[in-house]
Amino acid sequence: MKRNVMVMVGLLAAFAFLLLPAQSMAKKQFISIGTGGTGGVYYPYGGALAEIWTRHVKNVQAVAEVTGASVENVKLAHRGETVIGEVMGDVAYEAYYGLGRFKGKPQKIAAMFMMYPNVYHVVTLKKSGITKMSDLKGKKVSVGSPGSGTEYMSSIVLNAIGIPYSSFEVKRLSFVENANALRDGTIDVGIWCVGPPTSSIMDLATTHHIRIIPFSKEEIQKVISKYKYYSPYVLPAGTYKGVDKDVLTLSVWNVAICYRDLPDDLVYKLTKAVFENTDYLIKVYPGAKETTPQNAVKYTPIPLHPGAVKYYKEIGIEVPPDKIAK
Repeated sequence: MKRNVMVMVGLLAAFAFLLLPAQSMAKKQFISIGTGGTGGVYYPYGGALAEIWTRHVKNVQAVAEVTGASVENVKLAHRGETVIGEVMGDVAYEAYYGLGRFKGKPQKIAAMFMMYPNVYHVVTLKKSGITKMSDLKGKKVSVGSPGSGTEYMSSIVLNAIGIPYSSFEVKRLSFVENANALRDGTIDVGIWCVGPPTSSIMDLATTHHIRIIPFSKEEIQKVISKYKYYSPYVLPAGTYKGVDKDVLTLSVWNVAICYRDLPDDLVYKLTKAVFENTDYLIKVYPGAKETTPQNAVKYTPIPLHPGAVKYYKEIGIEVPPDKIAK
């Protein structure tokens, strides 16, 4: 009996010894990235970020989550749930400063880096006869899914050019749903704000003759004179099958945001890993060539997290004090 007890004590001691290294190892930190629907660019771009961070940042396990996109991503980051979010610059600006739909409720977020410009696509089928923005009046128009940056931008832009939601039948569909509804004839117009070219519009253009409705120069001026975070953009002919002329439209930068209270050291490591592995991002989405440290500081719509600032200063980029989150 005594011998058996001693054996058991020995085995328990050995087992405890084997556990010590595991207990002393740093715990994995799980990072969730708020992206968008699967028919846009946010999801694959976020997947690439997750791959980079999981491979190149020690003790980090990152995952890209399908979400309702910009507005939802801000709210999730503010609550510290999906602590990283891909967000359109207009949404980030109003969220940070407590304006617009966030009036009186500034969100606890900061910028990490700029991603690429989103381009406003107002898509119809050629057979619809819709050729200009004013033709949206009286039609069935999908302005973007609830909680998305597309819907947020639509509410601002369309109102600015005299086409309020009250002037047409409003639908709120995702990018994939937009394409399916245009195919089925259940909507007349679908709106995307996304990095071009995007898969759901490309797929639609392979089976149907599409038109991307241009803005007039006067309409562009009405928008950009009031909202400084929007810029004119010319979508080149040939971006999508059957779109044979340049299309004048609008763009807005996308920004990768984070929960403001994330540790500086973690944000520094995440930011550094992104810029040391942009070749992988560009393989996933060629527009990621715009993901540069210089663009991060030049175009950020909200102050940068101090951890990101540490990296930019380290590589010799000056960051003005008003662009650093407090």
